[in-house]
Amino acid sequence: MYLIERTLGNINSHGALDLSAEDIKHDVLVLEQWEAQKSRCRKKSQFGYDIGLSLDRHLRLNDGDILLYDKNNRYLLTVKIQLRRVMIVDLGLFGVEKITDLLTRAFELGHALGNQHWKAVIKGYCVFIPIVVADKMLASVMKSHGYTEGQYYFTEGEKVIPLLTPSESRLLFGGTEEAHTHVHIDH
Repeated sequence: MYLIERTLGNINSHGALDLSAEDIKHDVLVLEQWEAQKSRCRKKSQFGYDIGLSLDRHLRLNDGDILLYDKNNRYLLTVKIQLRRVMIVDLGLFGVEKITDLLTRAFELGHALGNQHWKAVIKGYCVFIPIVVADKMLASVMKSHGYTEGQYYFTEGEKVIPLLTPSESRLLFGGTEEAHTHVHIDH
């Protein structure tokens, strides 16, 4: 087993290791979003190697991180993180005149999300929700709670990760696939 305790850079960065060897064996450790949020994980790479992650709790893996580079054996191991899309509700877009209006909208949104058992992370005026159902279904739920297109939008998880701390990332992406989800649609 290879035990990884830190990253060596990111293959997508200009300051990454010199990987100019032509016949390098590029192996990939594919992690689902909930696995990538853990500081401890054990999984097989695409080449079949047993990889153990034992990372500092405050370190967050990013897509393309270099986990292992063996120059002599021309072996490179990077991580591929498969993140779900995210819906963002920007409460700052509502242009509310009174704080009570903002509090009401926030409370109603919290109730709607809680009723669906959906996770959410709040950062500033933005509420981030990992998408666990089809976009159309989410839009229908938002519409049934009085939200219109433009008051929420969808984006890739990779675009949201840089905005969050490691603990917020774990809250948003960790265990989403295991969440019990149900949807009510008002006709």
